[in-house]
Amino acid sequence: MLINKKYEYLRHWLERLPEDFERLGRVIYDKRNQLRVIEAPDGTLVNAKRYCVPHLINRVVYSTGIRQPKGLRAFTYPTRLLERGIDTPEPIAYIECRRYGLLGLSYFVSVQSPLGHTFFELGDAREGTYEELADAMGRFTAMMHDREVLHLDYSPGNILWDKDDEGYHFAVVDINRMRFDRVDMQDGCAALCRVWGPKRMSELIARSYARARGFNEDEAVRLTMQARTAFWTRYQRRHPLNFPLEL
Repeated sequence: MLINKKYEYLRHWLERLPEDFERLGRVIYDKRNQLRVIEAPDGTLVNAKRYCVPHLINRVVYSTGIRQPKGLRAFTYPTRLLERGIDTPEPIAYIECRRYGLLGLSYFVSVQSPLGHTFFELGDAREGTYEELADAMGRFTAMMHDREVLHLDYSPGNILWDKDDEGYHFAVVDINRMRFDRVDMQDGCAALCRVWGPKRMSELIARSYARARGFNEDEAVRLTMQARTAFWTRYQRRHPLNFPLEL
């Protein structure tokens, strides 16, 4: 088990987490992996994510150190983001359960973000309600990419946001798939393809992103919308959507 030194006082509780997981908190996501919001003994709200047992090949790859497990990346990457001024929930612990040396279930625990919204809410947003948010989102994404951070799963549920008197605030989650390297225009615009919502909102995000990075706006819109159409066309073949998505 790896523990953020700041939360060493939770060690005993964390050591019991695999055993107690099913009885704690409330489920907010439950597919291959399960995510729960739990109140720690000191009252801190935490997110605890249980990663399922990997397929056999990945069990060997992760267990022998050929590649880091998802949960371990989720534990180590936040520090790199926070050092760059990119908000993401503070990591608390990473826990592995092994048998005969092979990785089984694993757990990643982080502080619950105070930001209360995701882009899932904007699927059928109406014109006049998202323009300022789109502009802020484009600038936030440009800031990440200028600091050589590319989120490879920049999807509606992985971008948290809220607004107060100071403006919009953003944070990214589910960050086990990241690239820390120079981000060019092509890759940067392609990363915006999963942000759903009205077509015009995506166009506004792309324009704001291009202005912030000094790119040609029309070319950025073209690249973004091309990637958006390709992604959501594929997605809709396998998954139903709760609203008609403009392509």
